[in-house]
Amino acid sequence: MKRGNVRAGVRWRAAIVAAAAYAAAGWLLADEGAQAGAPATDPVRRGEYIVKGMGCGDCHTPYKMGANGPEPDLTRMLSGHPEGMKLPPAPPPSGPWMASVAATMTAWAGPWGVSYTANLTPDPETGLGRWTEQQFVDTLRSGRHLGRGREILPPMPWPAIRNMTDEDLKAIFAYLRTIPAVTNRVPDPLPPADATK
Repeated sequence: MKRGNVRAGVRWRAAIVAAAAYAAAGWLLADEGAQAGAPATDPVRRGEYIVKGMGCGDCHTPYKMGANGPEPDLTRMLSGHPEGMKLPPAPPPSGPWMASVAATMTAWAGPWGVSYTANLTPDPETGLGRWTEQQFVDTLRSGRHLGRGREILPPMPWPAIRNMTDEDLKAIFAYLRTIPAVTNRVPDPLPPADATK
């Protein structure tokens, strides 16, 4: 299969998975909002509600080993893949297994190469601290870093998130500006040719 066809297939599959995840999250948010009175007027509270309801921390917060097994490391909440964690080459996709993931849940490998989850904290050097609200919205609408740069890779469900309202995307950004800043420079993604060497 040609590389372009593989990438198109990966994007298509990722879009389906993302759409299903977004639909489930939307259902949960709607149900929770109906029961608990979802915050609608305070953008920061609304953003926190969306971020937590959609499970953004499931990938963007590194996992650590706790007393009862793997658990999110909340001292590094939403800080992305740990910069000091060096990984061995990723296993190549084989048979029905299209992707693999690091134990921290912050590094993903597949036909697209290796992607690392971003630092979403307001750190000005390694996170979103210097981003504008519009750059954040443009990123999630276009699937490109800062709205114009490199592609955002799987498993980030931006094809589903892009369907959210501007108000909700801005609320997410408002909330992310209030969380503790964590200095953590996430590695750049690896192309498929470099992922398994």
